[in-house]
Amino acid sequence: MALSSNPAFKNAAFGNGGAKAANAPTMTSEQLDELYGRPSAGPAETDRMSYEDVIVKTIGTLAFVLVGGVVGFFLPALAIPAALIGFGLALVNIFKKRPSPALILTYGLVEGVFLGGLSGILESQLPGIIGQALLGTGLVFGVTLALFANGKVRASARATKVFTIAMISYGLFALVNFGLQLTGISNDPWGLATGFEIFGIPLGLIIGPLVILMAAYSLVLDFTSIGQGVRAGAPRILGWRAAFGLVLTIVWLYTEILRLIAIFRSN
Repeated sequence: MALSSNPAFKNAAFGNGGAKAANAPTMTSEQLDELYGRPSAGPAETDRMSYEDVIVKTIGTLAFVLVGGVVGFFLPALAIPAALIGFGLALVNIFKKRPSPALILTYGLVEGVFLGGLSGILESQLPGIIGQALLGTGLVFGVTLALFANGKVRASARATKVFTIAMISYGLFALVNFGLQLTGISNDPWGLATGFEIFGIPLGLIIGPLVILMAAYSLVLDFTSIGQGVRAGAPRILGWRAAFGLVLTIVWLYTEILRLIAIFRSN
């Protein structure tokens, strides 16, 4: 019979069956008092995911994004290669069964180079845009987290279905837009987002706020998944997957806010 995975049985006395346990020395009353006086084992001792662990891993990954951002800001020519490599790393981390801290931190570093390069280019043309985008990202993240923590917003099956349809639609739009820019059919800096207007309003100013709302709902889904993982006692290593998911959404949110501000200020 397999040994129990209960942390209470992580003791040498149970390592080789009951024979050794039966021969184990009797504990004194002082040793028993010390044993029962110890605090209960926390998530770290039981190797289970916790909110604190996810926060630490997320901050660590964001620190790598920041370092990469500084590099990209001063070397904007690395932005395009970093975007392609970051996309590949994102796919690897998404489909990898067991999260790899090294790959996730590498993703953060490379994605930071892309964000830094893009932000540096826009900052040279639109001074102050980096601060505005960072402030907007922080506000959306903070408000979403506060509303979620207070039970004001929750993920639902219907909302998630609408979100999924919207994500697929936006993904197709982004793919077509990238193709038009790559082939030179569209010469506008943001492609269809600025080259196509509805009642005189650039398409990007209409789609942008909707995409930011989508990113905010994606944060709600992230928070929900993390809560479910903690309550279910998920393995601690999965805290890296949670951190990766959060950083992926934050990067997306920052990029969309940066794009929206650039289109707004350019028009």
